[in-house]
Amino acid sequence: MGKFVIKESDAGCRFNLVAGNGQMIGTSQVYSSMDACKNGIESVKTNAPIAPIEDQTKEGFEKLTNPKFEVYADKAGEFRFRLTAKNGQNILASEGYSQMAGCLNGIESVKSNAPDAEVVNE
Repeated sequence: MGKFVIKESDAGCRFNLVAGNGQMIGTSQVYSSMDACKNGIESVKTNAPIAPIEDQTKEGFEKLTNPKFEVYADKAGEFRFRLTAKNGQNILASEGYSQMAGCLNGIESVKSNAPDAEVVNE
């Protein structure tokens, strides 16, 4: 089972979603407070299971309503995803994947790990 790992710094706090095998799946923005960070985690838990995938790598892709996973190619040509909440705010972002299949597997990992993931402070 996955877990949300909260990390605090001078700038604020953020969380990483980590799979049961220890692999990081995604990371959040930096939040100004612990409460805001925990609200972000709850938003990922709520939105990830129901979010469809908007593939922005396809020309003329269909714009979906939020919440959604946005799949895109970065400047280095790697595939990434971000999860947006109902209000359009980015709540989780991935690292780069060399193949689209890896990126899609990452999304499936978020969908399966996030809802029941424990929350721990590091």
